[in-house]
Parts: sequence; C-alpha cells; structure tokens
Amino acid sequence: MGQVDGRDEERPVHTVRLAPFRLGRHQVTNAQYDKFRKATSREKSEYRDRVEFSDPAHPVVAVNWFDAVAYCHWLGVENKLHVRLPTEAEWEFAARGGMMTRFWWGDALPAIDPERWKHGPERVMLGAPNPYGLYDICQNVHEWCSDWYDPGYYAVSPVDDPKGPAHGKRRASRGGAWRHHIKVARCAARSSIPPEFRYADYGFRVAAD
Repeated sequence: MGQVDGRDEERPVHTVRLAPFRLGRHQVTNAQYDKFRKATSREKSEYRDRVEFSDPAHPVVAVNWFDAVAYCHWLGVENKLHVRLPTEAEWEFAARGGMMTRFWWGDALPAIDPERWKHGPERVMLGAPNPYGLYDICQNVHEWCSDWYDPGYYAVSPVDDPKGPAHGKRRASRGGAWRHHIKVARCAARSSIPPEFRYADYGFRVAAD
C-alpha cells in the first residue's frame, strides 16, 4: 500500500495481507439505491431529480457514510450476506488490479475530454474495467470506505487485514471524482471527509466477506 513519491499520508509504503473478499463491479447506482430508499422510507437526495444526476445508471451521490452503511446492511439482509463498505486496504488492492503502477493501466494520467464529467458523473460501466473486472474504480465519484481516517496510520498499520484506527473525526474515501480539476485518482491516493457530509461527488460501492 502507498506510494513512495506520493503525499505524506501515503507513506511509508508497506505490505498488507488481506482475507478473500468481494467487491461490487461498479458504484451503487440510482436504480439500486432507489429500491433501498423505497423499502426503508428514506428521503431522496437533493440531487436525485436534477437531470445531470438522475439517470438510473448514474452512481448515487450525496449519500453520507451512514447512508452507505445502512444500504449495505439492507442489501446484506436481502441477500443473506455480510455486505459492508470496503476497507482502504481492500479498495487499494482492488483498484490496482494486480499492478504496482500509479493507475491500473500504467503511470500516465489519461487525457480527459473537457466535456466529459462537465456537469456531473457519467453512467457506470461505460469504460473498460480493470484487470479484476471493476469499473470506474479510480474515477466518476469518490467512494466511501469503512475506515476512520488518520494521515499517520500507515506507520502503525497491522500487516493482516488493516481496518483503520479505532476512532476519528473523518471517514476515509478513495478514488477520483467528476468535480475535481484532476478527475482520475492514483490507486494510492487517500481522501476523507466527516461521515455526516453529503456531497454531489460522493458515492460508494459495496464489499462482502
């Protein structure tokens, strides 16, 4: 995990071992989240009916960490699985797709059409998947992780299945997002916000044991 020439919070580069896990092929969509909302009588986000966010195949946005955890619990009950958010370690392993380069395809930042992601995210699964069959893993919307965030955690991280610090004020997130100037994130790049925040460039994908 990490990148030797990355930001301070991406160092030290270190090795971890992970138990087998499952990860959603794409970010949770409006269509998927709508089923959860209706089943649990939850309010839709302020962005749900805006045209640039409203396609059923768009990733759901403006869900906070608690919303994402509640969706995972509901989906797990529906499917008799332990569904949850991925840890940072699981997310980075999955994003790399077996590669040790900055991005799963190599080290070069891709050229981005200036019209792409101009007003919001795009529908999931439009581009090529990474070698593990995962779509949009470094782009489209930021993805919540289960961990509390600590910029110094890598210095004390356990080797086996690290799950982040025991407490904190911000939750970890990974991946790039449509709203940023640089829209595609490196596999090792870390980010975080308080768990109660809801932003138009934040979504999630699910994991399972």
